Amino acid sequence: MRSYLVSLTGLILLAVSTTAEAKVAITVDKDSQQLTVAVDGVERYRWPVSTGNPSHETPNGNFQAFRMEADHYSKEFDDAPMPHSIFFTKRGHAIHGTDAAGKLGVPVSHGCVRLSRDNAATLFALVQKEGVLNTTVTLSGSSQVALARLKTKNGNAVARAEPAPAAPSYDAAGELLPSRPRAVRPRVADDGYIYPAEGGYDDRRYPAPPGYRRVAPPQYGYYVDNDSYAEQIYAPRRYYQPRGWYEGGYSSY
Repeated sequence: MRSYLVSLTGLILLAVSTTAEAKVAITVDKDSQQLTVAVDGVERYRWPVSTGNPSHETPNGNFQAFRMEADHYSKEFDDAPMPHSIFFTKRGHAIHGTDAAGKLGVPVSHGCVRLSRDNAATLFALVQKEGVLNTTVTLSGSSQVALARLKTKNGNAVARAEPAPAAPSYDAAGELLPSRPRAVRPRVADDGYIYPAEGGYDDRRYPAPPGYRRVAPPQYGYYVDNDSYAEQIYAPRRYYQPRGWYEGGYSSY
């Protein structure tokens, strides 16, 4: 009986020990903007993330997760929502969900590691189950490398569709700026309508305004024997002197 109890106790302790030794290793590659989750050395998840932009680089190194908050808001950045946060630095760096899922794969955060809300909830539940103190976070790479790769990738994609691609641009915060479509000059028939430019005329031609019709300027003159137009010449107006009065009428002129 005693040997049976000893054996049963040993099995229970072994099971507890095995459960307690389950390790969650979170690895973040900032070059590829990918997060990998491994449990006891076996990869379980791989997700796209957004790490810090060049002005707010997420620190590299090996860290120990120490705190979890299911519903957290940033006190530093206008109460921005940070759902399912797993903190790994004393300065406030955390892995959390984001509403900007369209930016995943691009380093645009203020230093945290962003996941989609669904993936953040999945990771939060896993760490909660296995223990936050059994979770490590390892980060490597650079946001500059990630941005350079994006420029090359996007540039090649555009080059296949257009001879002269425009590489994407980023602002000081690392946000991807929307590209401006190239304006295409409309092709219209040359109707010969020319607008004067400053300093004289040039070769620029523009479409005539709606309803425009070129009409020769009017000419004024009178017809003469040589069958041509000439400047109108008028004879001087005659001067009339009023006649004096006399009995019965005007006096002789």
